[in-house]
Amino acid sequence: MVRRLRTAGFVVFGKTNTPEFGTTAVTESVLNGACRNPWNTERTPGGSSGGAAAHVAAGVLPLAHATDGGGSIRIPASCCGLFGLKPTRGRVSGAPNGEGALPLSQSGPIAWTVRDAAAFLDVVTGYEPGDLTPVAPPERPFLEEADIAPGRLRVAVTVDPPAAQPVDAACADAAHGAATLLDELGHDVVEATPPWRDEGLFERFGVLWRIGPALYGVPPEQLEPLNRELAHAACATTALEYVGAILSLQRYARRVCAFWDDVDVVLTPTLAKPPVPVGWGFEPTDPWEQFRRGAEFSPFTAIANLTGQPAASVPFTLHDGLPVGVQLIARAGEEATLIRLASQIEQARPWARKRPPVAA
Repeated sequence: MVRRLRTAGFVVFGKTNTPEFGTTAVTESVLNGACRNPWNTERTPGGSSGGAAAHVAAGVLPLAHATDGGGSIRIPASCCGLFGLKPTRGRVSGAPNGEGALPLSQSGPIAWTVRDAAAFLDVVTGYEPGDLTPVAPPERPFLEEADIAPGRLRVAVTVDPPAAQPVDAACADAAHGAATLLDELGHDVVEATPPWRDEGLFERFGVLWRIGPALYGVPPEQLEPLNRELAHAACATTALEYVGAILSLQRYARRVCAFWDDVDVVLTPTLAKPPVPVGWGFEPTDPWEQFRRGAEFSPFTAIANLTGQPAASVPFTLHDGLPVGVQLIARAGEEATLIRLASQIEQARPWARKRPPVAA
């Protein structure tokens, strides 16, 4: 990241808190302790980029770099009342690291405003030699897109997640409220759900997710219980099982992406729950129950990592004093659509003036 920041006058401020290897939807670890939400310090800022979001929400930084392999930009953005954008797969190079057979993680911004996030994306976007999934350069700088009206878009709204998980009424209401706003702004809004419901999805996604903790060369006995179990499971996974999961998920992604032939954007709740209490994710002693709690908290986010599409969490409302965001998903390569639409929502429902109690 430092090499790419050289032309924009950016300064790397510091390294913020994350969970061990970024594998959970909350930011808590034995090494660094619990990261807390500036809106309510008894609640999580989300994860895995929770430290980045907490710093921005508290006013320490105007924006922060984050990464998103299953929602790790959008989850903390929603929890902390910020705008977070996961770019299209390949929009931001992962160099010098390898990408893997089905790259899940992308780098992107968490920011107070859409314009700040767009400017950040302009700095970090681009191809590097050896990238497996290059994306065509944008038509114009993303910062300029923030000042362009989105036009009349076809928007599908759904509160039905890809995996069968209950959705809190506050989160569903936020999505429906955003749909009403978009209708009032002149967009064509319909209730429709992509063909993404698949009861085996969580298990196949888990085959890919377990690989991470096993690749860092840390002895399993030095890892926290969840990552220890993931690493053990990875070592027991055969090459055939791993490749089979990838091929199955690629077929699944093709089916899901075809839904965007008829719409421009899909609108969902970002999360299935408002920010959960600190410690909630690790209440179960069984590491696999801890793993499942992540899916219970954020069943809407990982789909865009599997399909490679750009997705953003947009702040929309407060519930019991806690931020609740909505998610926008566009076609691959169409970050500009998300930036234009999010900027329109920002102007209609400005959130940048709202500061959490810790930052007041």
